[in-house]
Amino acid sequence: MLLGYANKARCTGPEFDESGVSRSDVASRSSRYVCYSDLQYLWNARELDEMGFPYATGGITEDGELYGSVVEYPVLIGVLVWLGSLFVRTDAGFLAASALLFAPFGLLTAWWLGRLSRWRALWWALGPPLVLYSFHNWDLAAVVCSVGAIYAVHRHRATGLRRPALLAAVLLGIGAACKLYPAMFALPLALYVLTGGAAGARDAAGSRGSTGAGDSDRRGGRFDIVGAFGVLGTALGTFVLINLPFAVIGFEGWAASFRFQLRRSVDLTTNSIWYWGLRPLVAEDRFESLVGVLSPVLVLVSFALACVLGMRHWSRGGAFPWVAVSAAMLCGFLLLHKVHSPQFALWLLPFLVLVPVRTGWLIAYLLADAAMGIGFFRWMYLIGTDQPFAIYESFAAQAVMIGVWGRAALLVGLFVAFLGAAGFRFPGSSPPRAAAERDSRPAFAE
Repeated sequence: MLLGYANKARCTGPEFDESGVSRSDVASRSSRYVCYSDLQYLWNARELDEMGFPYATGGITEDGELYGSVVEYPVLIGVLVWLGSLFVRTDAGFLAASALLFAPFGLLTAWWLGRLSRWRALWWALGPPLVLYSFHNWDLAAVVCSVGAIYAVHRHRATGLRRPALLAAVLLGIGAACKLYPAMFALPLALYVLTGGAAGARDAAGSRGSTGAGDSDRRGGRFDIVGAFGVLGTALGTFVLINLPFAVIGFEGWAASFRFQLRRSVDLTTNSIWYWGLRPLVAEDRFESLVGVLSPVLVLVSFALACVLGMRHWSRGGAFPWVAVSAAMLCGFLLLHKVHSPQFALWLLPFLVLVPVRTGWLIAYLLADAAMGIGFFRWMYLIGTDQPFAIYESFAAQAVMIGVWGRAALLVGLFVAFLGAAGFRFPGSSPPRAAAERDSRPAFAE
């Protein structure tokens, strides 16, 4: 993260205008040296030097432009943006203040990943994504909530499954109030609770273990329906309770952030397969509307497929693999959503650590992501300075194509690989069948 901050800070200063914006052709410099940051960009674009309490005033124009104290992110990110801007007067100061606010989230994520996966956590702590994206945007706040939810379920010392699952649901609701994506993990967590967690795994003879976490919550039936709905309700309720005060204080400002994202067009900056794969095949006036239907429908199909395959694993005697299913769902989202921003690598990397897929998958993804994360900005620099930028003229353009299509192919493969590793367990935990088998064997067999 220190390297990441040092890289982004190269784009700031040394001189600033009256609004605190760095001079010296920041746009060209940020692309040329791959030090672009949304933090620095939004200082000027959203006039953060004059920002009031987030979402209290402002809204969105007919042309899709935000105004007032509105930023295009969920409310907790808006609060963190506001806090980072309170005592600084330049984009360089805002970058530094934001880095101080978000560094603990990256460190806590590393700690939890280490507790869950031991040395595999070094892929997070030492990987290129932290250098490229730690302070590219505000995603670390959502990432720590997602990892914290997994930690709550698998390292919580409470008796039974419901209490740690509800704590995880609260964290997912908080994460959704930072960036929406953690909300998707509430569904596989609910299915994990519904099927009894580790204690719901059946042994070969069809018997049930009596010592695993969650037995006490499976009252009188095969499924814990109350616990599953409790997880979904807690995640949704947490999200609503966090958003409600902002909607009351300034509804137009609060709603503007959602409207902005819904209206975002699929263009060169979205880095999605839709722009590069579908746009050349469809009339320009139909492209946006077609993607607006296909993208969410196919994302939901991928979610359903991951959950069905997870239930199939459970029906064969294993616990419902909610972490692996969550990872597969995220792959479906990243592949099929209309926007694939560079820092989304921070969303997936913890799952590459937690789910023990082959190291080759992890290395290949990091390479494809680096090709995209570096190549895209170098390509923008070539375009902006009227240098040769066609695919056959520019290595940067070739890197972008490798990033887009290589990453897409890897997401398809990882969808399968994550679900194929569904039977894994975290270090230090017992496999679901172990408890039942120990209970059925003579003492001398130990």
